[in-house]
Amino acid sequence: MATETNFLIREKCPACNSNHSKIIFDVPFTDASIKKYLIDFYGKQGGIEYQYLENGSYILEECLSCGLVYQKEILNDFLMERLYETWINPKTVFDEEERTFELDYYARYTQEIATIVGYLQSVPTQLRFLDFGMGWGKWLKLVSGFGIQAYGMELSQSRIDYAKGFGIKILLWEELSQSQFDLVNTEQVFEHIPKPLDTLLELKKALKPGGIIKISVPNGRGLSTRLKNLDWKAEKKSKYSFNPVSPLEHINCFNNKSIVRMAQEAGLVQVRIPLHAQYALVGGNTSIKELLKNIVKPFYRNYFGGTYLFFKVK
Repeated sequence: MATETNFLIREKCPACNSNHSKIIFDVPFTDASIKKYLIDFYGKQGGIEYQYLENGSYILEECLSCGLVYQKEILNDFLMERLYETWINPKTVFDEEERTFELDYYARYTQEIATIVGYLQSVPTQLRFLDFGMGWGKWLKLVSGFGIQAYGMELSQSRIDYAKGFGIKILLWEELSQSQFDLVNTEQVFEHIPKPLDTLLELKKALKPGGIIKISVPNGRGLSTRLKNLDWKAEKKSKYSFNPVSPLEHINCFNNKSIVRMAQEAGLVQVRIPLHAQYALVGGNTSIKELLKNIVKPFYRNYFGGTYLFFKVK
């Protein structure tokens, strides 16, 4: 049953704590267009209990200090669990990933891991990596293949149970500050977190001296164009897609400036992995299209303000 407690209100920017913001989009969940979008979207993954949303609104607030665009009303803890464990059926998602993740997916992350190991200048077996928000642990499988000590953190019990099945060590939240890692990986995670700055401050405590944290999130560039055109049917990778501000899930929409500012608030500075280290492993058994993307990506990430960034303690 829908009640006023189904939503939490974020009164300030969750990335920099600023109170200076403005509303750039506001529509109630009872609006026919967003209702159809959500029913169709989650219908393919499990199904949504829409009665829980009827007292809420999809409100996008833009921080005037750091540029983060965030959803002002977010689901409470009870509904967050239902979202990720019921509305998004774990088995349905797992089966879809198994069906669609091709060689390029694994090649890309194998290259990434090797690049990070090269940057850290260490023997892989002496390294400890933590994947925060590990999902099914696919990235950690690759990490383990290098001989790196692999640890994961995840809220979903079904995903935890699966990862345990192939030997991934699971870290509890209360164990985080007593642990030390050479890398904390956060891949497509911070857009989902209600309090991203607070979370980053906790993750910072788990870094070894010289350790780094990776933040990779959808890029909110061009959001004003998406809102102006307002095409709820736009495909995920199209220029009009709502994916960077996906209702209910992508509650934080970052750009380069907002990530860097959040990191500064947490006492972190940006690390740029040298281009020669990133290019050293470009190639391998991949398609021409993917090869070209891999050639362009390092240059873009280092010089054009993307949302794939590394940080270390000041």
